[in-house]
Amino acid sequence: MSSALDEDTRQTLDAGRETAGAMLRSAQKDLQKVFMVFLVGFIGAFYALRLYVWGFLEGITRSRLDEVASGELEIIAQTPFDVILLQAKIGLVVGILIGLPVLVYFSRDALRDRGLWPSSPVSRWKIVLGALVATGLFAAGLAYGYLVFFPVMFAFLANNAISAGFTPTYSIVLWAQFIFLLTLSFGLAAQLPLAMSGLSYAEIVPYETFRDRWRYAVAGMVAAGALFTPPDPFTQIMWAVPMIVLYGFSLYLTKVVVTAKRGSERLDIGTAAGRHWNVILGVGVVGGLLVYAFLTRGGLPAANDALALAGSSQRLGGPGTALPVSRSAGLALWTTAGILVGTAVAFMYYVYAELEAAVDPATVGDPSDIDLSELDADGLRAAPPEAFATLSENEAVAMAGEAMEAGNEKRARAILDRFDEAEDADSGDGGDTGDGTGSTADELGDRASRAGGTFLDEFTEGETDDDIGGYYSDVTFILDSLTSRAFRIAAVFSIVLASTFGWLYTGGIGRVFEQFLSQLPSQVTPEDISVVALHPMEALIFEVKFSALIAALVTFPVVMYYAWPALRERGFVRGNRNVIFGWAAALVVGLLGGFALGYTTVAPTVISYLAGDGVRANMIIAYRITNFFWLIFFTTAGIGLLADVPVLMLLLNAAGVSYRAMRGRWREVVVGVMAFAAVATPADVTTMFLVTIPLMVAYGVGLGVLFVVTLGGRRNLAPERDVVPES
Repeated sequence: MSSALDEDTRQTLDAGRETAGAMLRSAQKDLQKVFMVFLVGFIGAFYALRLYVWGFLEGITRSRLDEVASGELEIIAQTPFDVILLQAKIGLVVGILIGLPVLVYFSRDALRDRGLWPSSPVSRWKIVLGALVATGLFAAGLAYGYLVFFPVMFAFLANNAISAGFTPTYSIVLWAQFIFLLTLSFGLAAQLPLAMSGLSYAEIVPYETFRDRWRYAVAGMVAAGALFTPPDPFTQIMWAVPMIVLYGFSLYLTKVVVTAKRGSERLDIGTAAGRHWNVILGVGVVGGLLVYAFLTRGGLPAANDALALAGSSQRLGGPGTALPVSRSAGLALWTTAGILVGTAVAFMYYVYAELEAAVDPATVGDPSDIDLSELDADGLRAAPPEAFATLSENEAVAMAGEAMEAGNEKRARAILDRFDEAEDADSGDGGDTGDGTGSTADELGDRASRAGGTFLDEFTEGETDDDIGGYYSDVTFILDSLTSRAFRIAAVFSIVLASTFGWLYTGGIGRVFEQFLSQLPSQVTPEDISVVALHPMEALIFEVKFSALIAALVTFPVVMYYAWPALRERGFVRGNRNVIFGWAAALVVGLLGGFALGYTTVAPTVISYLAGDGVRANMIIAYRITNFFWLIFFTTAGIGLLADVPVLMLLLNAAGVSYRAMRGRWREVVVGVMAFAAVATPADVTTMFLVTIPLMVAYGVGLGVLFVVTLGGRRNLAPERDVVPES
């Protein structure tokens, strides 16, 4: 095993083992204390879950449900050990998290000997302040999640499942994992101000990078909201908007921290607040009055009417509904919150104004007159671009060389980065973004290109078109031919995906369920079968997967149509690409024929056979959404897909793909089918093989049909090729 690792990896692993051993030896006399802290965390979390947490989480889950949904929702344990094992796992994690800092503290001598402990003493008040800020931010993230987001989200998920005809019967394991994962995400997301300011203060990520890449950050937050929350615009906004506001606040805080570190003597936060204390206090009072007027003068009904007009089922509660307090106390709390927010906004504004005045280049004369030789790396990155516009390339290189000779690599890099940025700005190509990486992008790109080319040349040297080199070349050529059509392909996929999902989401899945149950034989009645959701997001995940599968099937002919010229040039197919329309018609006929047979005969027969023994034994038949609907899909549309496999193989042979090629590349087909089954089916090995094996049997049937039609491969359905020889 060790021979499979390079020298650097082995050294890293050995150093890690030595450090861990040294930590344990250093803390040996205090391990009992560490264990006691761990034990307190473990037992405390175990009994807190048992006595308080489960009830609290269930209350949060049901807090926004109506009477019908609250009566339908159940939280169950699937095995006798679910609850106690879950409590033990959570307690174990909590104990480790609490005991780890104590272990690190007691092993500080070993860490100090290895240079892993701060050499300069850190004042305790800074450590305490940092810990308090991190804890406060984490608590704020949890408060938002549990008081605002979770109740709205669970109300939407439960009502969506019930409207589709499913019972929200959540497994306590899946339900708890879902809640704790989102809890952790909210708590960590709330650390964004501390993380951004800390990274910039430590010069790991410059402030300019966060400032200039804000568009990417916003796009990522919106995408995360669409991915991790239900597809309800209201809940997505509840996720994305606080994150965007938090990112803006983090930018503000990072600028204050970085400017203070860079030594701006003009920045005095206390003076800024003292000069404008009356305006700051006035803005706070106005903020409180606005909140009070919104809650008491018709703001809530107007906001709820707007939500109803937008099609959302969510409503804003009045004062005292989010917390177990009276209406008067809730009104006072919200008004106080408005005062605090208004005061904070005004205070931040005047500090920012003071900050802008402190770093305004206009206050220090002509920017081009700045003496760059007197600035350190931070000062160079903060200097205005005009100071570098007058430099020649030789001057910039000479300054960087002097810095390198002095052992100041950061200053040398800053000089070259800012010089390249100024040159790019003059040439109008966008240049660097100020993050210190743009100046080396071309060099790194050239190195990567050369390395990649050399690697691929060596890797594919001597290979034929049937080997890896040929595959890479062919795939690259075909994908390049689709680049100009990527927008149309993505548009078709997105439209079909959105349409299918919208139909399922608005009750289509419930109508399909009812219609299918009506097809069952008389020995199994619709009342005998119920479908449950063990995970809060299970129904939505199935809808998304099913919609993506339908979109992929519809988009496949479009991709083939646009890729046809490249496939023909590479010798994979022959003829005009308009035959794709005939392909699509033939495949649709096969799909619809198989679907009709499966929906009317195969699927009802299979379901009634599987459920018959349970019904006769007076068992409760409660199938999981994922398993039940994928079984329906496999026994309806799946039969059509199986029928389409031999049809598609005949069409490919008519287009120029030989029988010998399809027979010789069966391994690649197996890998592709298994990859498709792993993505498109539930995360279960058994289900994956239940899809893979029938598809491979259908592929074998197609090879048998082609063997007969092509006389063992001695002839093909395609016309003879005139120009391009067959591969």
